[in-house]
Amino acid sequence: MESVQAIKQRFGIIGNDIKLNRALEKALQVAPTDISVLVTGESGVGKESVPKIIHAMSHRKHNKYIAVNCGAIPEGTIDSELFGHEKGAFTGATQTRSGYFEEADGGTIFLDEVGELPLTTQVRLLRVLENGEFLKVGSSKVQKTNVRIVAATNIEMQDAIEKGKFREDLYYRLSTVEIHLPPLRERKEDIHLLFRKFAADFAQKYKMPTIRLEDDAVTLLQKYRWGGNVRQLRNIAEQISVLEKNRTITGETLRSYLPDYSSNLPAVIRSEKKEGDFSSEREILYKVLFDMKSDLNDLKKLTLELMKDGNGEKVQQENKKLIKKIYGDQEETVDYNEEEEENDTLEILHLDEPVKPSPVPQQEDKYHFAEEIEEEETLSLQDKELELIKKALERNKGKRKAAARELGISERTLYRKIKQYDL
Repeated sequence: MESVQAIKQRFGIIGNDIKLNRALEKALQVAPTDISVLVTGESGVGKESVPKIIHAMSHRKHNKYIAVNCGAIPEGTIDSELFGHEKGAFTGATQTRSGYFEEADGGTIFLDEVGELPLTTQVRLLRVLENGEFLKVGSSKVQKTNVRIVAATNIEMQDAIEKGKFREDLYYRLSTVEIHLPPLRERKEDIHLLFRKFAADFAQKYKMPTIRLEDDAVTLLQKYRWGGNVRQLRNIAEQISVLEKNRTITGETLRSYLPDYSSNLPAVIRSEKKEGDFSSEREILYKVLFDMKSDLNDLKKLTLELMKDGNGEKVQQENKKLIKKIYGDQEETVDYNEEEEENDTLEILHLDEPVKPSPVPQQEDKYHFAEEIEEEETLSLQDKELELIKKALERNKGKRKAAARELGISERTLYRKIKQYDL
């Protein structure tokens, strides 16, 4: 078995971090077996190197190695991609197709971003792991395959299991051995080594002198959080190599290439919500209910003002303000023909006995009056609204346009109310 150092040179792995070395040692130990392996770690740490090492050091090295990015395949076609399909199995299936598990028989399949697999596909994958059997899409014939599965994910699998997004039995099947790659911020001594390697590669690629970091730039490089890990470090090295004319890079120059450096402070870890993830929805519902209560109180106040003062200009203005508050500035359109409005009169239904408004207590001050409004729970808003509409139509001789203007509402709203109350 090759040493860890030899594996690093063979696969171009840079770094001497103890966690990285431990991960590579585990990969070498499990490679000769057929154990399923789950590689975990943040995005950009280089998880794709581990399955290559495992395949190259296994007895399957002379057979096929297929890497599949599960997150890049649409949900509707991923079963067909992995397991194949029969002719006519779905629209567009003009011929029988072999899937990756059939093509990689005897070899290794690397399932990257396995946490993105749909639940239906997870069931199929579990069957392959348990007994090596699978069904093509649209087929009833069971087929056998002998593949070694190495999976990788950058999500917290336990969280995905708790949320019902990943099957717990499949997780334990995949993670017979779990290999974790540390993030770049935990490999501070390796950061400068990686940067120098990338800088030398880009200098050769673009045929220009290699950039060099001053001491303050090296310190800055090691303090930065590197959310994108090795992938982000490589991109920064390429940017500086191409854009900077001065081949000696200071800390100030490097800082201009590091996004959100000022916010690179210790972060507060998000605590788990004991009551689920619905607090924001509850807050929105509470706000809507409070707004509705406020609007209802405004309607009560407007009705009491109208009963007390009659149909004055002040009441119309307050009415318009309330309508604007509730409906905004939207202009409503009228469904009926406006040309017929001038000749369109309505028969007004007269009550045998007019509704007498309940006596309103004398307002001592504005606070006392507000309290009286809150206590006026026995008023029927529907009856008062009906009475107001009838009075407005009587005064305007059945002209809906004029009555709507007097009530401070749109013609469409008045037309709807007329139909509602069967006037």
